[in-house]
Amino acid sequence: MKDLLHYDLTAHNTFGIHAHCRRFIEYASAEDAVQIASMLTPDDMPLLIIGEGSNLLLRGDFEGTVIHAAVRGCTVLDRGGDVLLRCGAGETVDDIIDHAITQGWHGAENLSLIPGEVGASAVQNIGAYGVEVCELIHTVEAVDLSTGELTTIPASDCQYAYRDSRFKHEWKNRFLITHVTYRLSKQFIPRLDYGNIRSFIQEKGCDEPTARQLRDAIIAIRRDKLPDVKVIGNAGSFFVNPVVPRSLFVKLQQQYPDMPHYEVGVDRVKIPAGWLIQQCGWKGRNLGRAGVYERQALILVNRGGATGEDIFRLCEAIRQDVFTRFGITIRPEVNIV
Repeated sequence: MKDLLHYDLTAHNTFGIHAHCRRFIEYASAEDAVQIASMLTPDDMPLLIIGEGSNLLLRGDFEGTVIHAAVRGCTVLDRGGDVLLRCGAGETVDDIIDHAITQGWHGAENLSLIPGEVGASAVQNIGAYGVEVCELIHTVEAVDLSTGELTTIPASDCQYAYRDSRFKHEWKNRFLITHVTYRLSKQFIPRLDYGNIRSFIQEKGCDEPTARQLRDAIIAIRRDKLPDVKVIGNAGSFFVNPVVPRSLFVKLQQQYPDMPHYEVGVDRVKIPAGWLIQQCGWKGRNLGRAGVYERQALILVNRGGATGEDIFRLCEAIRQDVFTRFGITIRPEVNIV
C-alpha cells in the first residue's frame, strides 16, 4: 500500500492537469482497503476515489485524500453456460476485453478502447456503441468505509442507468471497490446496428465479423475521431448525450429535420451532445488554452498548459450556448472536482 503526502496528480488525470492532493493512498488488495477504512480520520476529508483519471477534471489542488485502486489479476469463477470473470479494480478495462476475446468470452467487444479501470467501470457505467457495462456486471466487491467490512454487491442493487449508478450518488465515497465480476458469454452475437459499425465493417468486405474483427473495427472507429491522451490531454466524451421529452424533440425536429437521434422510449429521445455543440459552432474552437477537438465536438482538450479552470470555463460556455439555442441542458459526464 502506498501512503504519500502532497502528492502530484498529473499522472492520475488524462487531461494532464498539474494539481496536488494533501494525501494519496493506493491499495493493492482487499486487505489494504480494509486497513484504509480503519485508519482514515476526519483530517483526511474530503475524499476523492479515482480510477485511471480518464473521467476526471481537477479544477485545482485537492485539499483532501485521494484513494486509488491497484488491485490486479483476473480469475474465472464459473465455466458453465456463461463465464464469470472476476477482475481486480486496478486492471485496465480494455486489457480485460482483449483477454476475454482471446479466450472466446464475449459481450464486451463494443466497449473496446474505452479508457479507464475496472473499478471505475462499475461506478460510471461506461458504455459505447449500444452496449453498457452494466449489462455485463454480475457483482461488485468492495470495502464499506462506514463499517470496514468487505461486501459483495449484486449488480441489481447498484441502480444502473445511463452513465449512472448509486456509486455516484448516495454511495459516493462510501465504498472502495476491490473486484468486479463480469458475466460473459461463450456465444458471440455481434451488435452492429449502432452508429457506423455495420457500414465500416462492410467497407472492409466483411458482413459477418468475428469477435476480433469487431473489436478491431471499434478501435479503428474510435481512433479516427478521438485524440490519444498521450498526445493531447482529454477525458474522452466530456458530456452526456441528453435525453429529452418527445415534445421538445418534435419541436426541434421541425427546425432541424436532419437532427440525429435515438429512441429511448415512448416519451423520450436521446440527442447526441456532440451534434448540439457542433451546431453552436464550437467544434475546433479554442477558449484560451482549452479547446474542442476538431474531429469530435464531444471532446474537450488541453491544448497545452491549460489549467482545470480553463477547461471548466470552456465547459460552461458550451453549456450556455447549447441551452440558449436549443433549450437543452447538457451535463458533464466527467467528474469535476
